[in-house]
Amino acid sequence: MSVVWAATSPESGGFLPAERLTDVEALSERVGDLRSRGQGYVEVRSPGEEFPVLTLAFRGDHAVVHLMSDPERTSLLVGDGTVPSGAEVEVPIMDDLAVFTGDFVLSLDRAWELVHDFTQTWAVAPLGEWCEV
Repeated sequence: MSVVWAATSPESGGFLPAERLTDVEALSERVGDLRSRGQGYVEVRSPGEEFPVLTLAFRGDHAVVHLMSDPERTSLLVGDGTVPSGAEVEVPIMDDLAVFTGDFVLSLDRAWELVHDFTQTWAVAPLGEWCEV
């Protein structure tokens, strides 16, 4: 299965916006490298479509997943209870840290599982509840 993705560089820590077309294994390796680094940001889409784009942003064991349905519509995946609703977590979005409440935070393992599932079906509805921003 092929996937188009862009991600944080494990070497520099900066986001590299140039997309790559690879197999899912290469994407998994990049996410593994970023996990070793402690944080990262990844954008993923189907090779045949510009949208939807799923993003995975994480720092430590906390992650946030965005869905870009089209150029003007973005949603956040509702969190899995890993972090209390009132708590705040910072994760990198491209090259900046952004703050999210626990309402939208997932464990990194769960978030990566969902992104991986997306690369197998390209369906977003089964991933969970989305909240448009």
